[in-house]
Amino acid sequence: MTDSFRVAFLGLGVMGGPMAGHLAKAGHGVTVYNRTAAKAEAWAAKHKGTVAATPEEAARDADFVMMCVGNDDDVRQVGGAAMQGMKAGAVLVDHTTASAEVAREMAAAAARRGLAFLDAPVSGGQAGAENGVLTIMVGGDAAAFEKAQPVMAAYGRSVVLMGGSGAGQLTKMVNQICIAGLVQGLSEAMAFAQQAGLDAHKAVDVISKGAAQSWQMENRAKTMLDGKFDFGFAVDWMRKDLAICLNEARRNGAALPVTAVVDQFYGDVQAMGGGRWDTSSLIKRLRR
Repeated sequence: MTDSFRVAFLGLGVMGGPMAGHLAKAGHGVTVYNRTAAKAEAWAAKHKGTVAATPEEAARDADFVMMCVGNDDDVRQVGGAAMQGMKAGAVLVDHTTASAEVAREMAAAAARRGLAFLDAPVSGGQAGAENGVLTIMVGGDAAAFEKAQPVMAAYGRSVVLMGGSGAGQLTKMVNQICIAGLVQGLSEAMAFAQQAGLDAHKAVDVISKGAAQSWQMENRAKTMLDGKFDFGFAVDWMRKDLAICLNEARRNGAALPVTAVVDQFYGDVQAMGGGRWDTSSLIKRLRR
């Protein structure tokens, strides 16, 4: 059985809320902070946790501080505030999808305070968070990872140290680059099947048994065909992630021609009013 720890969780959105819930179910003492206090109060009522008014207050005396916020600026603001309250030797684990640059910046700031920082973005979406089966890609110090891995296992099916600070975020970029191309290819295939007069649902059943199979096909092809786009990870957030990928590619010289085009296609979806639709809504722009 995993030892129990005092854990703070900062950010209770569609990912953070369920992740913090799994920590409470695992027997850890969880203190939560959220900018919208009512959300934190509702979480605490459900999971019998403690609410803090600030990140610094939440982090005080915690062995581990988990964070899942919006972007680089949020990481700096919320994480920086949390460090003010953290005790020496504590570990700050950032589950935000952010840049490798901010991960390295935060790791350096943590080290100056006698703390550890792990960049640990996740994949698996809202369903993965709710079911506790996320994939977690981690960058940072190996000793800090060994301490934090059993705690992250409360909501992570696969928790892997990828390298030094920033390596987790770089791996998440690889993940998002793959997804962008896959979703566009699947969108085109489904639109083509319909245009060709096929029973598209039946076509999916057939090709999903062969080389075209993917998680996106298994989980999103039929909902695409049915016009359902409310499965958690929004287009607005995907564009944020792809911007991070494209910025890093400009820095390291990688060529991302397909990713750049798909990013523009997601911009078209936003212009259609679909910023809050999930990423499989790419098919909508093919039906205009």
